[in-house]
Amino acid sequence: MPPAQQWGHAQQMQRVAEKDSSEQQVPSGLTVRDLLENPDFPKILQAAAQTLIAVNDQFPRVARLVASHQKWMLTQAAYSLHLERDLNNPESGITAARLLKIMRETGAASRNTAAAFLAELVAYKLLQPASGGRTRRARPLEPTEVSETAMRLWFKSQMRTLDLLDCGTRVDRVEADKSIFEHAQPLAARRLLSDSRWTAPPKGVAIFVWSESGGVILDDLMTRVSSFTPIDGKVWIDVSLAKLAEHYLISNTHVRRIFAKADAAGFLGKAGDGSRGRFWLSAQLIEEYVSWQAVKVEALAHAFEQAAERSR
Repeated sequence: MPPAQQWGHAQQMQRVAEKDSSEQQVPSGLTVRDLLENPDFPKILQAAAQTLIAVNDQFPRVARLVASHQKWMLTQAAYSLHLERDLNNPESGITAARLLKIMRETGAASRNTAAAFLAELVAYKLLQPASGGRTRRARPLEPTEVSETAMRLWFKSQMRTLDLLDCGTRVDRVEADKSIFEHAQPLAARRLLSDSRWTAPPKGVAIFVWSESGGVILDDLMTRVSSFTPIDGKVWIDVSLAKLAEHYLISNTHVRRIFAKADAAGFLGKAGDGSRGRFWLSAQLIEEYVSWQAVKVEALAHAFEQAAERSR
C-alpha cells in the first residue's frame, strides 16, 4: 500500500503549531501524552477492541468493505463529506472528486482507488444516490440506513472508550443529542486524516492494518493479552489462526501471510517449545499499537468537546 506523502518542512512546522494549539482543547487526561502515561490505558483499549469486534460481528458486510486502514480512511472521509453536505449547495456531498481531494494530502488513495471504492459501496448498497438535484458534474451519494447505523455504533463505541478513561457521560449525551455525532465525526476524521501519526502507522501496526481485515485481527490479538508487562521483550497469547480466519470470514492463507510477515519483522512469533496456538507479541508491537490508538482517542476527545460546545 502507498505510504503517506512526506510533507515539506514548513507544512510540518505549521501542523505542529496547530496540534499544540488544539491539544489545549482536549480534556485533561486525554491528550496523547496523558494517555501514554496512564497505566490503565492498555486495558481500556482491550475493552474498546472487544466492543469494535462486536460491531464488526453485527455488521460483517460493512466490516469487510472497510477492512483495511486505507478503506477506513476512505470511509471516514466520505462520511464527513456526507455530514458536511449543504442541501442548498449542489456542489457539496460525497463524490469521487471531493473524496480524492481530501485523500490527496495523505497519499493513501489514487483517483481510481477512490472511484472504485465508492462504486463498490454503491454495489453493496452501502451508498446510494443522494436526494436532490443532479449537478452537471456528478450526483452526490449518501449512506444507506445500514451504513449510518454502523457508523453511529462505531462512534458510540469510541465515546464509551473516552467515558471509561475519565468517567464521562458522552455516550448518554450522544444518544440524547444526535447533532453531537453529526458535528464531531467530520472534525475527528479531518483531524486524523491530516495527522501523519495516524495516516502512516508505525511499522508493526502497518503490517496488520494495511492488509484486508488486518486491523481487526490486531485488535483481536490485543484482547488476548493477559498482562501488558513484557517478559524478555515479549507478551504471550493463545490464538488459533484457523479460528481467526473463520471468525473474520477470510482465508487461512491470508491470516498466515499476515503472521508470517509480522514474524519475519520480529513483531510476533511462535512458542519455541512447539506449543500449539501459543504466540508471543513483541513489546515494540504493543507500544506501537497503544501509541497509535492514543492519536485516535485524542482526536475523538477533541472532536466531541467541539461538537458538544456547539450543541449547547
